Amino acid sequence: MIKKSLPLIFLFFSIYGYSQKIINKTIESDYVDSIRTLKIYLPEGYDDKEDKNYPLAVVLDAEYLFDTYVGNAVLFAAKDKAPKQIVVGVQMAKTRKKDTYFNINNGNLTSDNENFYQFIKDEVIFEIESTYKTSPFISIIGEGTSANLITNFLREQTPFINSYICINPTFSDFIGSQIQSYNISRFQKEDNTFYFYTNNAAVFSDEKQTRIGELQQLLSGLEIKNFNIINDTIHTKSSVSAISEAIPRAFNKVFEIYSAISKEEFEKNVKELSPLDAISYLENKYLDIEFLFGSNLGIREQDIFAIEKIVIEKENGDQLLNFGKMILKLFPSSPLGDYYIGRYYEEGKNIKKALKYYKIGYGKMDPADPNADAFYENILRLGGR
Repeated sequence: MIKKSLPLIFLFFSIYGYSQKIINKTIESDYVDSIRTLKIYLPEGYDDKEDKNYPLAVVLDAEYLFDTYVGNAVLFAAKDKAPKQIVVGVQMAKTRKKDTYFNINNGNLTSDNENFYQFIKDEVIFEIESTYKTSPFISIIGEGTSANLITNFLREQTPFINSYICINPTFSDFIGSQIQSYNISRFQKEDNTFYFYTNNAAVFSDEKQTRIGELQQLLSGLEIKNFNIINDTIHTKSSVSAISEAIPRAFNKVFEIYSAISKEEFEKNVKELSPLDAISYLENKYLDIEFLFGSNLGIREQDIFAIEKIVIEKENGDQLLNFGKMILKLFPSSPLGDYYIGRYYEEGKNIKKALKYYKIGYGKMDPADPNADAFYENILRLGGR
């Protein structure tokens, strides 16, 4: 069950706060027949001189999706539920079908649609990646027939889109056979992570609900470890409110790996692991975060505490040394790595080494830290000064 979307009042405040960070940029295209305008949101703190990269989100139907997406991006980042993102909104043609539609006889993109597809792929994404500090993680977001166009990115021989967010999708009658022809199982050969979101809603016509439902059923039968299917159903009275709900619901799943270990994640993925496997799980989580999102978080203390009990209570605490080393590797400025190494040596009666690491850890702490005194007590307890 996907969690309910966050209260809209907070979203409105978030949108109000980012207005000064929008850049309007025109782009001349070799594919579409007009100069297009891109709306580019750069997150707070973005600096070309800093060694930090940001995921890229490409938002089609920017005239009504851009603000909602950016508002959610600001809010989720502020709550540490998603990385900060660079968001680019793409101006669409006045005649919508010129950019996003399909041949009703076979479901293929029309020639104009194919040109727009190449415009996004070869010009928009290239322009943003060439100009700004982007990480490898790319999301593409669209509504209605734009959602249908998004599915065509699944056909790329080398997948370069990580997150496909299809809101209120208007699919062709041939969407099922098209998806099957893309052989999505090949994605499992990629050393990467992918997400595919669609939503259904009772407010849609019976025909549209059936088409979305059939695709969702097809997708639910796929078992691909690194390709995450998010089949959503939104209970709302209008397609407009479905948009406002779909985006944060997609965020919750697409950026789940970024968030701190939740109770659900712990129960599902961590609880039954051996100490060594739990340590590896935590290390890989943060390596994935750094690779995908360009966010070197170090490591959250709450995630360390989430697996602390496993490491201490299982196997007589023999993995405390590896636990401490892993923390120091990912978060060298944290005293916790030194603490666990010191505890390992103390339990092994090697008091000299235990004192050494307790002192190193204490030296990293701010004297004003409320935990500093408790940390120093370890040194006093072993007779150190």
